[in-house]
Amino acid sequence: MTHIVQIVPFIGPGAGVPGVAWDLDRQFRAKGVVTENFTYARARAGRREPRARGRRGERILQARRIVWFSTIGTIRARQFLKDRPEAIAICHNNVMTGDIYVNHGLLLAAIRANGNTMWRHFRNPVNIFIHARDLLRFHSGIHRAIVLLTARERDAVRSVYGGVRPRTVIIPNGVDLDRFRPPTPSERSTGRELFHLDPDDRVALFVGHEFDRKGLGVLIDALATAPTLLLLVVGGDQSMVDQATMQAERVGVADRVLILGEQRELRPYYAAADMFVLPSAYEASGLVFLEALASGLPVIATPVGVATDVVRDGENGFIVRRDAAEISDRMEQLAATDLTLWRERARASVAGYSWSAVAQRYLDLSDELTAERVAR
Repeated sequence: MTHIVQIVPFIGPGAGVPGVAWDLDRQFRAKGVVTENFTYARARAGRREPRARGRRGERILQARRIVWFSTIGTIRARQFLKDRPEAIAICHNNVMTGDIYVNHGLLLAAIRANGNTMWRHFRNPVNIFIHARDLLRFHSGIHRAIVLLTARERDAVRSVYGGVRPRTVIIPNGVDLDRFRPPTPSERSTGRELFHLDPDDRVALFVGHEFDRKGLGVLIDALATAPTLLLLVVGGDQSMVDQATMQAERVGVADRVLILGEQRELRPYYAAADMFVLPSAYEASGLVFLEALASGLPVIATPVGVATDVVRDGENGFIVRRDAAEISDRMEQLAATDLTLWRERARASVAGYSWSAVAQRYLDLSDELTAERVAR
């Protein structure tokens, strides 16, 4: 019987790496696979860590976790796997062991996308640590296979690290097609009433935490020449929200921008919106693209992450440059269009991205690695 161990700092429902591991875990178990998870908490074996005080304290604690789980966590993960010689280990972050490593993003690629590469990189010692750690990861035999979430990310890995020694396999992230689906008329009405929207209002939705890299500033500038659009913004901490609010006031669109900060449940926002816009500078994947399309929203995106694989110009959205004028034109084009067919095509475009199908691809790769192990 197949035995999978996922190595991941944290696991739980929601977004990001913890959510990916959570969805894979559910699907593995549904398929009858023996599944275990080696997490940061398990590596610490119940030991308490100091409490973070303020934003600076949280950043310091996060840095300590990364370094600790990458070093001490690696030693303990190897001990854990030694007692499970038949298991296939899927490592999601930090730890330097496991048969399969899932690349959820490249730090240096994200930094480059924001500009000021050398300054941003070397002002933070943890960035130097992460870069050196992953340079070793990609150029050694620590892992037997590297999973990349998009074909585009293969080029990014080569650009950042100059190549990869283990074999690479493209397996995208998935989306919960039952949870994220086109809203019923009642759900859409409820979602729009939540924000006091009129039936004729045309609403663009932005979801992302790092406003600079995700392109919120460009989108707010675009709104100045897209007078029929309202913008809902989900994500960001208080300082980001304040900066974006000031920009909207400066551009003269503050009355058409609603910045909501971080939200745990995204479905009401997808239900209320008419389109999804994310002019990001870099994404390894971009789960929100899949969620928006599954929810029936046409997507306007820059050529990043999974958007290049699923967005088809003029069918379920548009691929655009990170240019306010072009984004504005595309938003106004959608705002003036009957979106019924667009919504249907958006939903259909991610039909093959169910978590069940994605989990099966991981199991197929695991079977291959098990067969190779037996042959040796």
